Order: sequence, then C-alpha cells, then structure tokens
Amino acid sequence: MRSDGKIESRGVAPRAARVEPAHKSRGALSRPQGRFESQAREAFEDGWTREDEAPAPLETRVTEERARSIIARNDSPDIPFEQSVNPYRGCEHGCVYCLSGDTLILMADGSTRPLARVRTGDVLYGTVRQGWYRRYAKSRVLAHWSVVKRGYRITLEDGTRLVAGPDHRFLTERGWKFVTGTEQGRTRRAHLTVNNKLMGVGALSPGPARNGDYRLGYLCGVIRGDGLLASYQYQRVGRSNGDQHQFRLALCDTEALSRAQEYLRRSEIETHRFVFQEAVAGRRPMHAIRTHARRNVEAVRALIAWPSAPSRAWSAGFLAGIFDAEGSYSDGVLRLSNTEPEIIEWITRSLKAFGFGFAVEHVHHTTRKPIDVVRVTGGLRAHLRFFHSFDPAIARKRDITGQAVKSEADLGVARIEPVGGAMRLYDLTTETGDFVANGVVSHNCYARPSHAYLELSPGLDFETKLFAKTNAAELLRAELANPGYRCSPIAFGANTDCYQPVERKYRLTRSLIEVLAECEHPLTIVTKSALVERDLDLLAPMAAKNLVKAFVSITTLDRVLARRMEPRAASPQRRLDTLRALAAAGVPCGVMVAPIIPALNDASLEEVLEAARAADASMAGYQMLRLPNELKDLFREWLAAHYPQRAEHVMSIVRQIRGGRDNDPRFGHRMTGDGNYAALIARRFAVACRRLGLNGAERGQRPRRELDCTRFRPLVPPGGQLDLFRNERSR
Repeated sequence: MRSDGKIESRGVAPRAARVEPAHKSRGALSRPQGRFESQAREAFEDGWTREDEAPAPLETRVTEERARSIIARNDSPDIPFEQSVNPYRGCEHGCVYCLSGDTLILMADGSTRPLARVRTGDVLYGTVRQGWYRRYAKSRVLAHWSVVKRGYRITLEDGTRLVAGPDHRFLTERGWKFVTGTEQGRTRRAHLTVNNKLMGVGALSPGPARNGDYRLGYLCGVIRGDGLLASYQYQRVGRSNGDQHQFRLALCDTEALSRAQEYLRRSEIETHRFVFQEAVAGRRPMHAIRTHARRNVEAVRALIAWPSAPSRAWSAGFLAGIFDAEGSYSDGVLRLSNTEPEIIEWITRSLKAFGFGFAVEHVHHTTRKPIDVVRVTGGLRAHLRFFHSFDPAIARKRDITGQAVKSEADLGVARIEPVGGAMRLYDLTTETGDFVANGVVSHNCYARPSHAYLELSPGLDFETKLFAKTNAAELLRAELANPGYRCSPIAFGANTDCYQPVERKYRLTRSLIEVLAECEHPLTIVTKSALVERDLDLLAPMAAKNLVKAFVSITTLDRVLARRMEPRAASPQRRLDTLRALAAAGVPCGVMVAPIIPALNDASLEEVLEAARAADASMAGYQMLRLPNELKDLFREWLAAHYPQRAEHVMSIVRQIRGGRDNDPRFGHRMTGDGNYAALIARRFAVACRRLGLNGAERGQRPRRELDCTRFRPLVPPGGQLDLFRNERSR
C-alpha cells in the first residue's frame, strides 16, 4: 500500500492459485501457498484456457474509501428492485461492448496518414447511406487505441493488402463481413471468402517524397500556371534607366501560397505577403506574395525553367503545382486547364509517366485565347491516386464528399492468411462508424457513466481505477438499524459486478451478505463471476428461508465473442457451471441475457436460454442494449475495435429501437426498446421461456414466489443503544 492509501496492482488484486496440467515426471500437481508468503491465495477458475485469446494486462489501482452511504434507492418503474448496494465503483471485467498501424487512412483533406498516427479529433472520410448508395462523408475521430492480437493478411486481386485482426469487418458487395469465421458452430458468422469483393477504390499511395526535385516541379507548375514573372525596361527623367523586375503569385487558397513561399525560402528567395484583393460581391479574398528584387526575380526564373530530363519527383511536383494553380475537381471530374500549349504538353507528358489515362479537349473562344482542358479519366480511384501520388496543397479541391462508394477496381479477395503470432493493431471510433483503410471501407456496461461524476474516464479509468467502500458493512448495519427503514429486497450487482476480481481480496460483498443473513433480509444477485460460489455457505441457508435469488449474466456461448464483450469475466461455460452449483445448493437461480446487442449476440438468445435451463436455471430475463451518456461513444469505440464491419448495421438497429436516437431514456421503453425488432426479441424470449419452462411458464407450474420480507429483524446499531441511535439519526 502506498503512503496515500492507494493500492497498486497488476491485473486483479490477489494472485489466484494456478492449476497446472499434471506432469508425469513431477510429484506435485499444484502450487500451494508458501508459509512465508504474506498474501493468501484463493483457488478460483474462470473457465478460460491457454488457447483462448487473453486480454492485455491492465495496471489496476484500487483506492480504499470511506463511503457516506451504501443503500441506493430507485424509483424507476423499469427496474425490478427498490434498493441496491454497490461495494465498488468501477469494474475490472471490462464489459463494454483492428488494423496494422501502417495502414493508410484517407483523411478529410484528401491526404493519407498511417493509422497509428491518427489522433482523436482528426477528421477523415467515412461513409453514410443516401438512397441506393453509400457515399463518402467527412467524419471526426472519437477515439483511437491499440490492442495486441493475432493478425491476418488480406490480399485483393489488384494487389491491395491489409493486415487486420480476426474480428475486424470490411464492407463487401454482400454487406459487412468479419475477417475470419466459420459456416457452422459457435463461431459461425458472416466472414470474408475468396468469393467476396471489398468496397472502395483499392490501395492508397503514401504520397510523394518532397525532395528538392519535387519542390522545383511544384514551383514550376504553380508559378507558370498562376504567377506573374516579368522584367521591364524604360526611360525615366533624371535616371539612366527605369528597369523594373516583378514576381507575384496571387491565389485564393492560402495553402498553396504558403507552400510556394516556403519552397522559395528554401532556395533563399524571400517574398512579401499581402492582400491582393479584398472579398467583394460574394468572392473570396485573394492573397499574394511578391518580390521586386532583381536577384530574386532572376532566381525564380531559373527555378521554373523546363528541365531537359525531368525526374519522377519533379513531374509529381509539377502536377501538384499546376493543379493548385489551374486545376479543378467537381462532380467527380478532375481537370487541368491552360491556354499555353507548352504547359499542356508538359501536363500530358507527366501524366503518361505515372500511367494515368486522360483526354484532352480543345475549347475555342472567339473573344479570348482558346484553352485546352486535360481531363483525368478512371473515376474516383484514379482521382485519389492523383491526389496521393502528387499531393497538391489545396484541400477543397480534393473533396470527395457525396461521391458514391463504387469502383471498377479488382477488389476481389484473393487470399486470407495468418501473419504469425500476436501483433499490435490499431483501430478508431468515428462519427460515421467507419473509415477508409487502404482504399476499402472498414467498420469500426451501463455503469460506466458513473465514473464521470468522479472526473474520471468512463473508459479505461472505469476498469483500472477502482474504489472499494471499505466501510460498506458498517454502513449497511447502520442503515438497517434505522427505525424508519422499510424492508424490501436489496439488489447486488445493479451498477457494477459485486463479484468482480477485486472482491477476492476485499471481500466486501461477503461482508454485506453476512449482515443481511444475520437479520434475515432478502437480496438478489446478478453477476458474471463464478466467485459467487464462494458464498454458498451463506446463500444456501438464506435460500431455504426464501431470502435470496441469484442471476448469472450470460450474453453468448461463443467464447470468442464473450472474450471480446467481457474480457475479464468468467467464460460462458464456467457461468453455466455456476448456475448448476447455485441450483444444487438450493439457491433459486436464473440467467440474465443482457445486453442483447442487435446483429451481434441476438441470434444466440434461444441457445443461451436452452443451455441455462439444462444447467438447472429456473428463471430468465433479458435487457436490450442501452447506451446512456458516455457509453454510446465507448460502445462505438468497442465496435470499431472488435466488429467494425458490423458496427453501422448494429447502430442502425439500435436507433430503430430507440426512436431514431442512440439511447431512449424514457421509463417503460429504455429496457426493452420499441418497434418491430424489439417486439420480435420480446416474442422470441417469451416463446423460448414457455417452451423451456422458465419463469414458471409451463402449464400447471406454480409461479415463482416473491422473496420473504416478513422475516426481517432490525439490527441493533453499533454501540447497542437503539434509542440513542434513533436520536442521533434524527438530529
């Protein structure tokens, strides 16, 4: 323990006994506690094996606190209890419901950036559905993180390569699909095969090397396209000559102007910046740079001279500069225009060097010089390759917002193969729920918001910065001794899991149950943990007096999905074993299928109910996914990390059952939702319960009894003076 009263630990607070496989050459089969070890070990098995993908260890800090109250009252008609206790704030189970770091992401300014370098608040391109088409739209990054997991390399027919985790999703011609999956069994899910085609434009370019040749090419293009470079000679009275030298570059877009000024400065040419034209009549202002020094003007003239043998870097810079000066991009058409045949010839020559298709259109004018227009062909795929290969400076000219997500690129899946061992992968949460990764469209616990009240993050802080109410039993004893107290069942696990790993050390939940057992007070328990079996010596006698019911939360039987949804909770099979243990001890028990997440675990509703019934559960409940407050962003973040290809579909159904919003807080609606999908889930649940005989649904079966509140005996408060305690409480 630190001097400030905080306890530091890695992962769960105590060390659990390790049960290892037997070795024929060894006599001892386990690791008993050494007599000089200061901390006791407690055998506990959560049902995960070495083959299961383990979550990355998190450094956990537990702060011991002296709470001021322990019973929380509830007046919501949606929740089947009036009061609850929560001995901990925060939860280690991590139940919130990826790509290689060098994957290029399409940013909103038309540039690309490695995924590992994308940050929260950045704006990139995602997609939105409009009519028959999904269209590109700008989207803000809400979260960015990394995980360590096994990677898979997806190779497309055009050579595009992506490295992603097995649960990442990509948009195909048949909807969102996971990287891996099976056709049958528990891991059955829509997954990529060689028959699929990904949606997008294909591999993105990392951009040109901005070396000296590129800078010279850019200056040549932008100055020849839109600059003034001239020298004048004339006679002036009193002077031998009036030679004037002028260089000026005026543009509406300051990005190109700033780049040109910086490139000139690198060549030791200083220019002065000024407002060339104020904004008038709906026109944008124009800014300019200039110099009148003869040396500078002559140096500029030398810089923009046509090269005898242009390099690829020079050609890339030239196309970027001429596009900033004379190019346009609108309605999906990329054009470069000029009246000088020589410039047009250099444009076409440079495009050919990079393998671009184009068409030249000659436009004749009677009142001014004719103009030639070079139109780059090949659709959005070619246009994005143009932007990324040459990197023009003006962002507004690279805007693809509103263009449909369709392409003639050969984006069929050629191969899917494991990369090797675990590797660090990155992912995003965005406003649209997806993003463009290497040219293809990639998809990215209700108690968490309570941590925001502590000015802590409802994200990782909720999982790693825990608070243990060490005086919980003392407070409960005092509350139950209050003469005005009215007995009603107390719910455990309403906000955070009362049997989360830290309970193995602090035993606060057990101490609370001991108080309730002493005064014969009824309680209910909802947990994801097998640790509840530890307290069967208390719960079984209480169950014999109809004082306790226990629910084990099981979201899915799919071990992979369970590990993603609840990374540090017990495995699904271990929870079924817990149901059996509770039932065998005489504790009325049931299964809580919560949360039901549309298009993720909803298909397994009946499977979970059947398995729970086979494990002797007699009750069942369910709850639709709720996303109050900060949880909606965390859930989107989780989807982006683990099921990005399905995220948009999931959120679409969530909004359907929540009246078009991410969350509907109205009483009577928030637990079950509205609409056809919610009604279907309710119907499926009712039919399954009737078929399985859960909740007393079988014909002729007696309905389940309510817990007995008549046995409650008020406790004597600390000190043994009930009257004094009453007087103290009334002050």
